[in-house]
Amino acid sequence: MDTTLSAFARKQVVPQQEPVQVLHIIKSLGRGGAEVLLPESLNQHDKQHYHFHYIYFLPWKNQVVPELQAAGGTVVCMSASNNAQIMLQVRKIMQYIRRHRIQLIHCHLPWAGIVGRIAGRLTGVPVVYTEHNKWERYHRLTYLMNKWSFSTQQQVIAVSGEVANSIRKHYKKDHPRVQVVQNGIDTDKYTSRKAGSRDIRRELDIAPKAPVIGIACVFRAQKRLTHWLEIAHALHLQHPDTRFIIVGDGVLHHEVHEKARDLNMEAYLHFAGLQTEMRPWLHAMDIFMMSSEFEGLPIALLEAMSMGCMPACTAAGGIPEVVVDNENGILVPVEHPLQLADRLAAFLRQPAQLAARRQAARDTVVNHFSMKKMVGQLENIYEQLLPKNNRL
Repeated sequence: MDTTLSAFARKQVVPQQEPVQVLHIIKSLGRGGAEVLLPESLNQHDKQHYHFHYIYFLPWKNQVVPELQAAGGTVVCMSASNNAQIMLQVRKIMQYIRRHRIQLIHCHLPWAGIVGRIAGRLTGVPVVYTEHNKWERYHRLTYLMNKWSFSTQQQVIAVSGEVANSIRKHYKKDHPRVQVVQNGIDTDKYTSRKAGSRDIRRELDIAPKAPVIGIACVFRAQKRLTHWLEIAHALHLQHPDTRFIIVGDGVLHHEVHEKARDLNMEAYLHFAGLQTEMRPWLHAMDIFMMSSEFEGLPIALLEAMSMGCMPACTAAGGIPEVVVDNENGILVPVEHPLQLADRLAAFLRQPAQLAARRQAARDTVVNHFSMKKMVGQLENIYEQLLPKNNRL
């Protein structure tokens, strides 16, 4: 009898290891950049080796919960209406960690990071933290609490070199180690070939060759959407056939809509509101314009570039790590966002140049900012932090 075991027989003999239980902690699961990354990355992770749990705190910000659940994640809301109430959830988080035998905690943004570090230290579970923003932009109390608890975690991920520099400037200790893992997206999903069945240009009665400039974002002060509208208004005066689309909503809804009314933009600006499927909207755009005061590394920008939109942005945060002026898009100083109007006006007169920059934008994301690359780097970090008997 042949004593050599077949591959099937070996699978029966060798016990299968249970998946590593990883817990993500984040303040909300609305449609912000950090939040949207979670279901996108979950789809790329090795689900035979890992099972992912998600704890969030703001029950009214739950738009990506169905996507996480559909991808196989376990999602729990520990309801809290403010940062003080989030801090009171530490005991519940510890109970969840013990009940589900969590082996690694991955926190996002300061208040989730603070409670996650405390829970991790009290349960003996290693903690990795992703910093999505520059420290200069945090409220003073958030800044101090984040800095106070920072040394209790094992690893820090910065989404851009600019964010990493900000951490090192304000937190000068060698531990924990800071590693840059740039945001990535699924470039096979975000492609003009998979834009969906909706034809946004036809729905909005936009001529096939009319230039379309858009943005997708949460209506926050950092996005400076009133400046964005001023740039759009100035461009329309020079190129009356240009149309504009804003996808998103937020706390500055009234201020932004009032500014648009003051500028009489109704005929050439469309507010799309919140959208769960961005690809048809991005497919309708030729240019993705951002006038931000500060950023980490915007997911929406990467998605737009992957869909073939030329970026036109202020050089905020990690954006210059993606956009190279006059190569794959346009960059202007953060202090002078209105320069975008003149720079874009010139491009709108040169459709061939615009087409070349759109292709270069897509190539940049495919070659350097794919979700597969990002997830591979994350899993390498996880394996370094896990006990040896849990490693691949």
